[in-house]
Amino acid sequence: MKLCFKGDTNGLEQGIHILKELLGFECSPHGLPVEIRKEYGNIKVDVKGGMGVLGYDRKIHFFRALGLLIEELQNADEFVIFQNLQFDMNGVMFDCSRNAVLKVESIKKILRTMALMGLDTFMLYTEDTYTIEDEPYFGYMRGRYTFEELKECDDYADIFGIEIIPCIQTLSHLEQFLKWKVAEVYKDSNDTLLVGGEKIYTLIEKMIVSASAPFRSRRIHIGMDEAEGMGRGRYIDLYGNCDRYKAFMEHLDKVLEIVKRYGLRPMMWSDMFIKLGSSRSDYYDLDSVIPAEVIEKLPGDLDLVAWDYYHGEQKYCEAFLRKHRSFKCNTIFAGGILTFTGGFCTNYGATFANSNAALAACKEEGIREVFTTLWLDDGGENNIFTALLGLQLYAEHGYAGEVDMEKLKKRVKLCTGIDYDAYRSLQYIDETPGAVPDNLDFANPSKFLMFQDILMGLFDKHIEGLELSSHYAGLKERFGEYSERGSQYSYIFSLPEKLCAVLEIKCDLGIRIKQAYDQKDLTTLLQIAEKQLPKLKCRVEELRNAHLEQWFEAYKPFGWEVFDIRYGGVLSRIDTVKRRLLDYLQGSINRIDELEEEKLYFDGLVRPSQEKGLGVFNCYKRIASANVI
Repeated sequence: MKLCFKGDTNGLEQGIHILKELLGFECSPHGLPVEIRKEYGNIKVDVKGGMGVLGYDRKIHFFRALGLLIEELQNADEFVIFQNLQFDMNGVMFDCSRNAVLKVESIKKILRTMALMGLDTFMLYTEDTYTIEDEPYFGYMRGRYTFEELKECDDYADIFGIEIIPCIQTLSHLEQFLKWKVAEVYKDSNDTLLVGGEKIYTLIEKMIVSASAPFRSRRIHIGMDEAEGMGRGRYIDLYGNCDRYKAFMEHLDKVLEIVKRYGLRPMMWSDMFIKLGSSRSDYYDLDSVIPAEVIEKLPGDLDLVAWDYYHGEQKYCEAFLRKHRSFKCNTIFAGGILTFTGGFCTNYGATFANSNAALAACKEEGIREVFTTLWLDDGGENNIFTALLGLQLYAEHGYAGEVDMEKLKKRVKLCTGIDYDAYRSLQYIDETPGAVPDNLDFANPSKFLMFQDILMGLFDKHIEGLELSSHYAGLKERFGEYSERGSQYSYIFSLPEKLCAVLEIKCDLGIRIKQAYDQKDLTTLLQIAEKQLPKLKCRVEELRNAHLEQWFEAYKPFGWEVFDIRYGGVLSRIDTVKRRLLDYLQGSINRIDELEEEKLYFDGLVRPSQEKGLGVFNCYKRIASANVI
């Protein structure tokens, strides 16, 4: 396909050159003439009579329009596309703080995809994974970014008109730095800074300067969410009990003074204001009473980020957003692509239900800035590129009052090369028999069935009677087919394929061993020891190798050692289980103590609707064993 652009392409040439290969076109004086013009607040793509018009507002909108042009030219000779911009900011926050630190090349790959989608903001969430001069333990061995790396990303983003906003923490969520002895002077509780101390604000100034310096953006996210440990640790020893609202506000004042000194516009999570005013410390408590003096003290140039990843009812989302109007600050909404609840997979059922409700509420309530979050809790098993369909959903909401699903399917295929149905199939890794439709309860059986111990089986009681083995066998075949389709992102399906191959055997292996042991079925125990356990070990090794390959493709090496430990534990325990079974079968021992214990429900499995059955628990240390790790 050949195109000949007419008009002002100043500032667009480099982006056009980069995207030519992805979109499969070339620039030629003999190509379709396409006039480029400004179209304030809108996108217009018009082709008729052998002539084209591409109208755009900001640079990022040009690249979305370019993708739309190529997409429609594959199917029609004449067409008109007109899209109204729904938001002034529409972007994505990427978690680079829970071991999975994106490589610079991965960030560039994401930026190219975002450009085609028309997403204008890339938010880089770094708790301690950026470099601070004179603080060598800040991000030590954690894959921290250098100034040069971040500057390279920002320069690349600017080619497409994408703004990179640094997102840091200036109060809590700093456990990985505060664990070091040199950081004790800054520490209140396990993950929270000691508010009030002068040394804290010297550190925070370094944070703000280091995090913002590489970027063109004059905005910064200062965090301050989930700071329940504030004033409850060393603070009490040093200063006694405190008025937590007062202490929080005094700390915020000092941080904002630093931010403004460097000409930055801050945003922060809003939850602590609402939690501190709630009788049950609940962020989603619509009856929370926020003191008038707090509201009055908040400066008008502070943006509050209302985050909600969990509610699929538009009316509730509207009420939650209206709650923020009392602050008299600009409200930004942050939703979530559910990459964090399961571990290995993206929960697209709940992602679509909750995102559609929340973004519809944003449009109804006049919220003009939105972004979605991609958290990678407990080590980051999930490949972040499995979440691209969620990015496309946010993008389509940004250019239409209501999302047309057929158009979304066409768009995600053009922007990523992966079919909509292939992305949606990932949700069934955790949406198994026993889960509610669309997995709205966030069940994550793949995580706890993968890493729980075969003999101890802390979660076995929850899957009794569920036909999981055949479920995973079917998914294994489906993912194998998707992984061979040859697009730039097809490789992401090889990891779920290998995971499902493991779970096909391991999901109920502990139950089958326990049943055979209780029934003294020695034939079955021997078959498991000599046939199934060696087969399972081979599949775990294949899974580890696939995971390793994808990790080093997408992320810095720091953090992978955690998965070597986890997979190594699974492999080692397979050997031990085989030995224990054979010792029993050969009469070396007369009982297997682990199998003599009665299996109980896992006390701590979280599920909103009931205590038993499938649920969510995403902490490896407690999944793997009831003992100390």
